[in-house]
Amino acid sequence: MNPATTALRAGWSRGLIELRQSFTNGADLFSHFLWPVLLLVAMFFLRDASFGSSGLLLGTLALPGILGMNAGMGLVSMSQQLTADREDGTLLRAKATPHGMPAYLIGKVVSVSGGLLADLAIFLIPGMLIVDGLLMGPGSWPTLAWVLALGLVATLPIGAVLGSVFTGARAQGLLQLPVLAVIGISGIFYPITALPEWLQWIAQVFPIYWMGLGMRSALLPDAAVSVEIGESWRLLETAGVLGAWAVLGLLVAPIVLRGMARGESGSTVAARRERALQRVG
Repeated sequence: MNPATTALRAGWSRGLIELRQSFTNGADLFSHFLWPVLLLVAMFFLRDASFGSSGLLLGTLALPGILGMNAGMGLVSMSQQLTADREDGTLLRAKATPHGMPAYLIGKVVSVSGGLLADLAIFLIPGMLIVDGLLMGPGSWPTLAWVLALGLVATLPIGAVLGSVFTGARAQGLLQLPVLAVIGISGIFYPITALPEWLQWIAQVFPIYWMGLGMRSALLPDAAVSVEIGESWRLLETAGVLGAWAVLGLLVAPIVLRGMARGESGSTVAARRERALQRVG
């Protein structure tokens, strides 16, 4: 059988098994519901608040942006899982298996993407009942689909790169601080046009802003575009920026991952475990 086909089949099976386990393990299942529920509580309190004199409700503006934010957080999930698998030797075992590394990465993409889609559904379905003014017609789904698909391709490889760079869970946890800072300036919970212009420019460098903008273009009425930069949904720019991040990640990730895999050995895994035990002790 073709090696690529073998890796694809093995990775697909591995990813589905990991995804199923995440919904049967108590701790993982709790995490699937925790953040969507917390965000739904935030939507409940924002549902009647209005943005300035625009007549638009903050809850209506924020819900699509949160969908984009949650999808963008896939890079954090990917990074965390790679870091954990390096510490416990999972990556070393994958390296020692024929076609193991490609199958491992495909499996991670399947499991992380599947988990994100489930989390988005857990948030979106009740959110539609809490927030008024969303457009959920047939024209919304194609835009939602391509923004989500391109956004995942733009962020998951970057997450794999970051997971290869950080050597331990403690160091990897520092990644969440800049990610949260980017979320804070990306117009997720409040229109970005309310921020200083220099912060708007910084936010537009990163994919989270564009994923939120693409989601808003699909789910909000035309009048909502008045609170966006340039009073435009800028779908071509959205595709361009997300596409650029996707190309960057797909070019860099294989190089970094191959280098990381070459550096994995039994002694490095044992050293990480020893350091982890010392921290616990």
